[in-house]
Amino acid sequence: MTKSSLSKGHKVVGYNGLDSNLGNVFLLSDAKTRSISPENFTGDPGKGGMAELGNGTGSFQAQNLGQGWKVSPSVIIKPGQTFTMAEINSQGAIQHMWLTPTGNWRYSIFRIYWDDEKEPSVEVPVGDFFGMGWGEYAPLNSLPITVNPGSAFNSYWPMPFRKKCRITMENIGEKEMVLYYQIDYTLTNIPDDAAYFHAQFRRSNPTVGSLCTLVDGIKGKGQFVGTYMAWQANNNGWWGEGEIKFFMDNDKEFPTIAGTGTEDYFLGSYNFENIKTHEYEEYSTAYAGLHQVIRPDGLYNSQQRFGMYRWHIQDPIRFDHSLKVTVQDLGWRHGGPYLAQKSDIGSVVFWYQTEPHTSFPKLPSREELEVN
Repeated sequence: MTKSSLSKGHKVVGYNGLDSNLGNVFLLSDAKTRSISPENFTGDPGKGGMAELGNGTGSFQAQNLGQGWKVSPSVIIKPGQTFTMAEINSQGAIQHMWLTPTGNWRYSIFRIYWDDEKEPSVEVPVGDFFGMGWGEYAPLNSLPITVNPGSAFNSYWPMPFRKKCRITMENIGEKEMVLYYQIDYTLTNIPDDAAYFHAQFRRSNPTVGSLCTLVDGIKGKGQFVGTYMAWQANNNGWWGEGEIKFFMDNDKEFPTIAGTGTEDYFLGSYNFENIKTHEYEEYSTAYAGLHQVIRPDGLYNSQQRFGMYRWHIQDPIRFDHSLKVTVQDLGWRHGGPYLAQKSDIGSVVFWYQTEPHTSFPKLPSREELEVN
């Protein structure tokens, strides 16, 4: 609630409907709730569930019931096709997204464009955006991202926009994909100091010089709010000694923020190890987690793979004009020295900033995205 959201007698004036929580969910607002899905591609009021038989993926199933009975619950995206999931020409904010994409999640590219942008502010394989970079389901229970059985991807990142929002999904695979989705948003006034949501994917396979750059070249004023990593260790032993470093504004050789180790950054400790079983122990909390551990199966699944997230919601990392983030790829040698590793690291970083943003690096090719 903003400073202008003051009560005058029994009337609340000025609450724009954003930042809903248990402390203000009872407040009235003039904000308008809308939702876009295959049952209502425009989000217009009173236009949901109007698909006629023959014009939706559920036509056969609804043949004995007719219009209004789940005629259009999903879309089919063909190989090479980019489908526009939503286009909103107004001022407002995305408040929630739910997706269940089929197929190879690394081959479905999720993009978001704000206002009149020609280049996206979000460009990430859909699995990585929702913490499923290895293409396998794992439960994830956090504040901004939840993944529920069997492949229900949910985002609660607030995403304000002032003129327009366009959300697309590109299928770069060889098979068609089925996409069920719902995008919930509000039409309301956006404060002048609201920044735009961004997310960028990178992959180092393997890392070069045992250093992985998560993001570089961010220009503008904003705050860094999260990291996801899909990490494959290509050697035996503990792999997560590397420090994560934030080079902010005028930093040159040395950063302002240097952590003490990879598992420490993800709010774990001592190798993510259960001291009783001496095995990795998965955890998924509001702000951080090691939610996925893929263990060798003795046959084809030979490498250890890990999925980890860290959300800087209570502790955003603020920058005035630039930001670069790196992680060292370090393990242990026998006897104690650090081991410079060559891991496979896919990452997504999340941040808010003023526009315009600098161009993203070219997304890796399909072959470079492949999990193998």
